Amino acid sequence: MSFSPYQAYQQNTVTTAAPGELTLMLYNGCLKFINKGREGISGRNIEMKNTNLIKAQAIVQELIVTLDQGQPVADMMLPLYDYINRRLMEANVQSDAAILDEVEGLVTEFRDTWKQVIQSNRVKQHAARGGA
Repeated sequence: MSFSPYQAYQQNTVTTAAPGELTLMLYNGCLKFINKGREGISGRNIEMKNTNLIKAQAIVQELIVTLDQGQPVADMMLPLYDYINRRLMEANVQSDAAILDEVEGLVTEFRDTWKQVIQSNRVKQHAARGGA
């Protein structure tokens, strides 16, 4: 299997990313597939809708599996991820873009919060190194 330079770059980006950045990539990927699923619904393209919403579900399932159960926030996140996963299934079965709007709002909120956590941690790490 040969990789194009772009595919090699993408692979390198994932393999060298910090765990927090990987989670951010998962959120962004989920949002991308939700939007493509919405396009499939609006264009009455059942295959496009189904393929992309299944990919979004796979990402949510990965978020569930990788959730650090040792963290107190995990008790709150797990039911929310489960809810998002169920709603993605419903949106797929019912071809309901309104459900995708709801789910997109939740995933966007999680993504934006996660991005703030990453930025805050970077500032703390920078300060701990003496600002060098």
